[in-house]
Amino acid sequence: MRWKTHGERQIYTNEWVNLCLADVQQPDGQRLAYHVVRLRHLAVATVVNRRQEVLMMWRHRFITDSWAWELPMGLVEEGETPEETAAREVLEETGWRPGPIKPLIYAEPANGITDSQHHVFRADGATYAGPPTEKNESDRIEWIPLAKVRAMIDRREIVSSGSLVGLLYLLMDEAFR
Repeated sequence: MRWKTHGERQIYTNEWVNLCLADVQQPDGQRLAYHVVRLRHLAVATVVNRRQEVLMMWRHRFITDSWAWELPMGLVEEGETPEETAAREVLEETGWRPGPIKPLIYAEPANGITDSQHHVFRADGATYAGPPTEKNESDRIEWIPLAKVRAMIDRREIVSSGSLVGLLYLLMDEAFR
């Protein structure tokens, strides 16, 4: 059952978000205006060291007024590949230069309302390059044992979709190695 789009117009736009109103027709023939949030794409990095620890950041999100652990992530810039973004974000946000980046999983976390694409990568190993250059990203940066991640998710210490998708896939991947 496919919805048909008759057109779309922007209601609001800035460098971060575009809010659009789409004229759609549902499979039953009903036609309606549907709000769509168009976002720039995101790259997420799961960096794992030899001790089976993952590089994470403890950060506050003002929108939900909550603290949680997150993987390094950021918006894909114009002219940049998602792989390049993932490597850049790890270095800027944590001060660690990741080893070779390889695709881990692709996700569209809220595709009923937004076109946001999450490109999640894995890097095995990293080299410390110095303090993070991004000063507004996190309170602390730690290597978290993979063995503790499931319990942290259960306790809602990890809640962002980009982090959850990457970590859950990483845990599944590690379980089958």
